[in-house]
Amino acid sequence: MIEMLFNPKRAERHPWEMFFVGLLYSIISLLIVGVIFARDSVLSQYGGILVVTFTVVCCLPFMYYLIKFEEDKDVQISQNGRLLKEHSKALRALMWLFLGFVLGFSLGYILMPQMTILFPSSINEVNFNAQISVFCAINNPSNYNQCIQQYGLSPVTGNATKSLLVMNIFANNIGVLIFTLIFSLVLGAGAIFILVWNASVISVAIGVFAKNNIINLPMGLLRYLIHGIPEIAAYFVGALAGGIVSVAIIRRDLQGERMWRILQDALLLIIISVIILFLSALVEVFITPQFF
Repeated sequence: MIEMLFNPKRAERHPWEMFFVGLLYSIISLLIVGVIFARDSVLSQYGGILVVTFTVVCCLPFMYYLIKFEEDKDVQISQNGRLLKEHSKALRALMWLFLGFVLGFSLGYILMPQMTILFPSSINEVNFNAQISVFCAINNPSNYNQCIQQYGLSPVTGNATKSLLVMNIFANNIGVLIFTLIFSLVLGAGAIFILVWNASVISVAIGVFAKNNIINLPMGLLRYLIHGIPEIAAYFVGALAGGIVSVAIIRRDLQGERMWRILQDALLLIIISVIILFLSALVEVFITPQFF
C-alpha cells in the first residue's frame, strides 16, 4: 500500500517524504524481528540479517519502479547534462530514504534495550548481532571478542599514515561499489540490500558513539554522516548505473543508438561515483577527526 503512495514520480517531486518512508520501514523491521524472533533460540541468531531483509522487502517495489523510471529517461533524453539533472532527482529521494533508515536503526539501537516490558534487555544482540560483529572487526580486530562483549570500542587507526588510510578506505569503498554494481546489474533493484546493510552498520556505530544515550544521538549522526552521506550517495549512483543497464537489457533497449546512449550514461554515473568515493575518503581521514 505504501509503495502506491510513494511512487518514483512523487518521490522525485517531494524527495524529503522518503525520509519518513525509510524511518517507517526500518522501525517496522526492528519491531517484527524484536517481537517475533527475539525469543526464538534459532532465528534470533540471524536477527541482524532478518532486520535488513525485511527492510529490503519493503523497499523492493519502490526501487524497481524507480530504476525503471530512470531507464525511461535514458531512452527519451539525449543530452548528458539534462540526463544527469534528471538522475539527481532520484538520487535525492534515495538519500532521504537512506537517512530515514539510519535514524530508524539508530533510535532502535538506543531505545529498544530500555523498553524491557516489550523486549529483552539483550535485544540489540538480536537485532544488530551481525552489524556489531562487523563494527568490531573493522574498529578493533585485535580484541574482537572483548569488543563483541562491550558492543563497540573507539576506532583503532594504528601507526598508518593518513595517505595510506585514505587509500585503504578508498580501496574498501571501491570494493563495495563493485559489489553494488554487480548486484544491481544482475538483480536490478537488489542493490538496495547492500545499501540497507550499510545503513544498519552505520547506525550501530552511531549508537556506540552515543553510548546508548538519546541525548548524544545528534553528535553521533554528525560524526558518521559527515563522510557517510557522500559515500552512500556514491553507492546509490552506482546502483542506478547498474540498475539502468539491467532494466535496459530486460526491455531490449540496448540496440542501435539507444544502446550507446544508455551505456554512456551508465559509465558517466560510475565515474562520478568513483570520484565521490575518493572525496569521501579524504573527508573521513582529514576532516572528520578534526571535530571528533
